[in-house]
Amino acid sequence: MTLQDPAAPPATAPAAAAAPGQAAAPAPAIVCEGLWKVYGPDPEGALAGPTPPSAAALRESGHVPAVRDVSLSIAPGEMLVVMGLSGSGKSTLVRCLSRLIEPTAGRVTVDGEDLLGLDEAGLIRLRREKMGMVFQNFALLPHRTVLENVAFPLEMRGQRRQERRRRALEVIELVGLKGREDHFPRELSGGQQQRVGIARSLAIEPDIWFLDEPFSALDPLIRREMQDEFLRLQEMLGKTIVFITHDFDEALRLSDRIAIMYEGGVEQIDTPDRIVMNPATDYVERFTREIAKARVVHAAALADPGLSAEGEPVPGDATIAALGRRLVESSAALIPVAGPDGRSLGAMERTRALDLLFADAP
Repeated sequence: MTLQDPAAPPATAPAAAAAPGQAAAPAPAIVCEGLWKVYGPDPEGALAGPTPPSAAALRESGHVPAVRDVSLSIAPGEMLVVMGLSGSGKSTLVRCLSRLIEPTAGRVTVDGEDLLGLDEAGLIRLRREKMGMVFQNFALLPHRTVLENVAFPLEMRGQRRQERRRRALEVIELVGLKGREDHFPRELSGGQQQRVGIARSLAIEPDIWFLDEPFSALDPLIRREMQDEFLRLQEMLGKTIVFITHDFDEALRLSDRIAIMYEGGVEQIDTPDRIVMNPATDYVERFTREIAKARVVHAAALADPGLSAEGEPVPGDATIAALGRRLVESSAALIPVAGPDGRSLGAMERTRALDLLFADAP
């Protein structure tokens, strides 16, 4: 059974009505409802019953449930990280959301447009205008320079040579490769090649970015540098991003929310804080059991807006681990918490924070 996405509006709901004096919440960038991808002798027939079949029932009938009854919505500018073990369906889900793979059943909308109802010309237009994709395999053209690789999608779009050169040079500088425009892929390090792949996808100025384990082939130091670069780009550009990784530390650094998949279904989708504090299923609890919760949970997640306390507030975006010294040295029962704008978020109970802090101690 797929769980309802607790941190997003129902997939079929319009944008929420605004309260007096407030702007309306933006409509979701991506919505999928009851999405399935089943492989086997009769995928449509396997789903034809009155109730959704279980993964076990599908396997018994000779089918493979790669994506199983997934419903979720992604807000404009949000970074959703999709996690799961190998074979959990995360890559297939992203390919269904971009329609690189045809779903067996369900509905997908992109900025309100029915993705599955588009003909080939409409799908090509949508991808060229709105979508960027980066995969683990960089797929650079070896006989073309960095500049030519980055400009390639613009060439396919039919832009003039001068226009595509100008845009390619802009994004090459954006990803930190200025001065290497005339290098060939074989003359670049792995991290530099990945930057070329990112620049190539950014060249078309996509609103939505799909990234399937783009850093997994890199060594740890370069991977960390690419994560830093990626966060810098996201702060500047504010893209809607679906990012696949199997690395929980990477997910924690990058995500607004995390979706954890198992046997093709989404077990839980929520903020990192809530996932580690309140796992929705036994699988999620096992999946996150070894995570150092004090490194994940932020003060804002423990703040009770109904409580107040005296003293200097701690920042709501600070993790409990980062606040360890203050928590240990303080004698106060309650510690005030403030948001980035300085407004009070309430107060957190010191003993509750200490329980999280020392729960990770050996």
